[in-house]
Amino acid sequence: MQPTHNTLSGNIRAQSVELLNKHLAAAIDLHAQVKQAHWNVRGPGFMAIHALFDQVSTEVENYSDMIAERAGGLGGTAHGTVQTAAERTFLVPYPLGIAGEKQHVFAISGTLAAFGESLREAVGQATKFGDVDTADMFTEISRGVDHQLWFVESHLEPR
Repeated sequence: MQPTHNTLSGNIRAQSVELLNKHLAAAIDLHAQVKQAHWNVRGPGFMAIHALFDQVSTEVENYSDMIAERAGGLGGTAHGTVQTAAERTFLVPYPLGIAGEKQHVFAISGTLAAFGESLREAVGQATKFGDVDTADMFTEISRGVDHQLWFVESHLEPR
């Protein structure tokens, strides 16, 4: 940990940085998965879904920045390389070889939902060990992920 005038204890900051890096790895993976879908989607709704996936990937990249910058601001090191993300992500690997828009929408929906669920758990964890600002940031990102999930799922057939 780097020295900082942040008034959170070193123990709390270390726990937060660990939790942040866990989610940074997943956010980097999520960004890559959305770009995979963006590049490979095919079907009659191509333009709309292609553009949607581009929008989602931009939002997810912003979440990565927020997470990494919070880790750095707490005196930690953001572990944001692709290699580290591949080793540490908790997300299910993206199914390569799919092309249909419904397949991509389904896959991205599941990944967004899994990331959102973990963010909600992180809110509780950060609150429990005393970092309400990190918890608040995770809440903000969770709301954003849920919003993106709504956009993506809106391309599924109603039941």
